[in-house]
Amino acid sequence: MKYIKENIFSNPEMLPTRDGFGKALVELGEINEKIIVLTTDVAGSVRANWFAEKFPQRFFDLGVAEQNMISVAAGISLENKIPFATTFGAFITGRVWDQIRVLVTYSKTNVKLVATHTGVTVGEDGATHQILEDIALMRVLPNMTVVVPSDFNETKKAIFAAANFKGPIYIRLGRQKAPLITTDDAPFEIGKSQKLRDGNDVTIIACGVLVYEAMLAAEKLDKLGISSRILNMHTIKPLDVDSISEAAKTTGAIVTAEEHQIAGGLGSAIAESVIKQNPVPIEMIGIKDVFGMSGTSDELLTYYGLRADNIVDSVKKVLKRKK
Repeated sequence: MKYIKENIFSNPEMLPTRDGFGKALVELGEINEKIIVLTTDVAGSVRANWFAEKFPQRFFDLGVAEQNMISVAAGISLENKIPFATTFGAFITGRVWDQIRVLVTYSKTNVKLVATHTGVTVGEDGATHQILEDIALMRVLPNMTVVVPSDFNETKKAIFAAANFKGPIYIRLGRQKAPLITTDDAPFEIGKSQKLRDGNDVTIIACGVLVYEAMLAAEKLDKLGISSRILNMHTIKPLDVDSISEAAKTTGAIVTAEEHQIAGGLGSAIAESVIKQNPVPIEMIGIKDVFGMSGTSDELLTYYGLRADNIVDSVKKVLKRKK
């Protein structure tokens, strides 16, 4: 359990990943004058206001004009600056996909896209704001890197890594408080997954808030005599294919877990990789081709089957298919 916080099962500390973003921006702003932050009338919600209060000359609120924000960010990047463009996930992906495709990924501009308020855990805001397709939209684009941090600490590291990374990157964050899983000294490298737990019977590969549910599931599986490996696949693109291949070879079965449509998301990416390397049975936890609805974060995670118990059930199912 190296690099795992203590008491994550009995009394986890709860912090929103969007807060990790806000904190990281301020720290980056203090050491790097090239950091520029742009948003679209939601500075407080995405925590960009923390940067704005300290560095008003490097902050731009463009109003409700997300497409324009991408255009401005691309232009700023051409002046050797590092723009972080941020708004809700529903607005920074689907609404501006054409601008991202042409001005960011096709043009290979050094734009950092940070989405908050993603997944069903947006809660009461409902289906229009609960973006469940963004990973698919972003990972299909050439030259785009896609990162989905699991907690506050990992988010801060991801933001710092993005600032030092040359090229387009999309980082997916949440609105709600989420359990703090990883320690301050846990390593983070874009494109390199994190093994949180070793096991021989099955591998559970998760991203975002579902990493915590995967850890809970592993505890339950232990009591059933099932040894589960946990991979925190924080980078969806480029995938850590070596770790996936080794896990498939060693454990012979995989369960994926994500707060996103199964189609085109983490599960699809893992399957695309596994089929080329070491084909093994896979079960996928995620949204099953439906839109979200209003409700609390906890209610919706349960309603859509994104809980530890659902992962346990999928492990049992995949083990029956294991040769």
